[in-house]
Amino acid sequence: MPAVVLVGAQWGDEGKGKATDLLGVGVKRSGAEAARPKVEYVVRYQGGNNAGHTVVTPDGISFALHLIPSGVLAPEVTPVIGNGVVVDPGVLIEEMQGLEERGVSCERLRISADAHLIMPHHRALDRVTERYLGAAKIGTTGRGIGPAYGDKVGRMGVRLQDLFDPGILRQKLELVLREKNQLLSKVYNRRAIDVGAVLEEYVGYGERLARHVTDTGLLLNRALDEGRVVLLEGSQGTLLDVDHGSYPFVTSSNPTAGGACSGSGIGPTKITRVVGILKAYTTRVGSGPFPTELLDDDGERLRSVGGEFGVTTGRSRRCGWYDAVIARYAARVNGLTDFFLTKLDVLTGFPEIPVCVAYRLPDGTVVDEMPTSQTDFHHATPVYETFPGWDEDLSAAREIDDLPKNARAYVKALEEMSGAPIAAIGVGPGREQTLVLRDLL
Repeated sequence: MPAVVLVGAQWGDEGKGKATDLLGVGVKRSGAEAARPKVEYVVRYQGGNNAGHTVVTPDGISFALHLIPSGVLAPEVTPVIGNGVVVDPGVLIEEMQGLEERGVSCERLRISADAHLIMPHHRALDRVTERYLGAAKIGTTGRGIGPAYGDKVGRMGVRLQDLFDPGILRQKLELVLREKNQLLSKVYNRRAIDVGAVLEEYVGYGERLARHVTDTGLLLNRALDEGRVVLLEGSQGTLLDVDHGSYPFVTSSNPTAGGACSGSGIGPTKITRVVGILKAYTTRVGSGPFPTELLDDDGERLRSVGGEFGVTTGRSRRCGWYDAVIARYAARVNGLTDFFLTKLDVLTGFPEIPVCVAYRLPDGTVVDEMPTSQTDFHHATPVYETFPGWDEDLSAAREIDDLPKNARAYVKALEEMSGAPIAAIGVGPGREQTLVLRDLL
């Protein structure tokens, strides 16, 4: 069976958790019989606890997930944290405990032994360097994700498997803290980190997590060979990819579809479906360019009605109109086979809905693809095409024909200009508030 990738097609926060959860428990194609659950493994392949997913169950219960894949809410699914994720073990254990207290079992959770760990010096350096940048700050969450990936690339990282060999762990800590403590104390005037205290703390984490740790690459490839369906979910979105995003205002890993292979240990020939998740408008968190950003009442209305506040940080999201240039770019970079359009209901009540179809660059040139220059993208202004809005409530819609005429026309226009067919439409936060137009598996 093939592996399927879900990837954010904007700047993250598009609703990937809902899509993953729907696929994890089985979806019903519009007008067809309900399908049995198909997905048996849901994999996080990059990022850390700097992002999150909100999933609302049919009985209205909301779950905020940060490190654990959304499939944990489906009893028949095995959630997997792949080697490409950077794991803060204390945060992971706390999240597991919170789910267990709410009746969600984490017993099936599997974590790659090769996943790198976020250490105390990563968190300390993340916070202090972001403050040091001042007006030039990137807008990180301060959770140590960037420094952890930096040490991974610099071959100074600590992996989960190291927690089971205290001798190796001590050697690594002594080596890395020799440099990091100098930086913390001499440059940033912060307290040095004690090797012994960190060793004791992290060996304890290893004892708590040991039964969940395995060779997840082997596990997933065997599952595919046995005919199982594996779903890979990225954190953040295409425009936050360290290679393909709005650099330097990006995350430190590859949430695009290519990162699914390196972050999970699954080869590219086994991936046959790539689904891009995007909102019916656009949001982003943190600093950086955002051509369609609205700093007026319309932007505030999108934020309020859409509940646009970060799952992990609580920060307000910046809001703007739909950007078809970004959607086309995401379709190309990820090789998208489908789009999953979320939060269409949030646009109800707007008399007119602009859509960005191109950018006007500082020299007056109009382009309909992403500018190659960081400066051009930063100063690009949107060229809009306007569509008539609707006033009808969409929350009870279950078939495409249940949508009002103008909403259907808006969806059709987005599909035609975005580079891939729209396979599903979200009309509310609930699991059942989704119109499935074509099978996603």
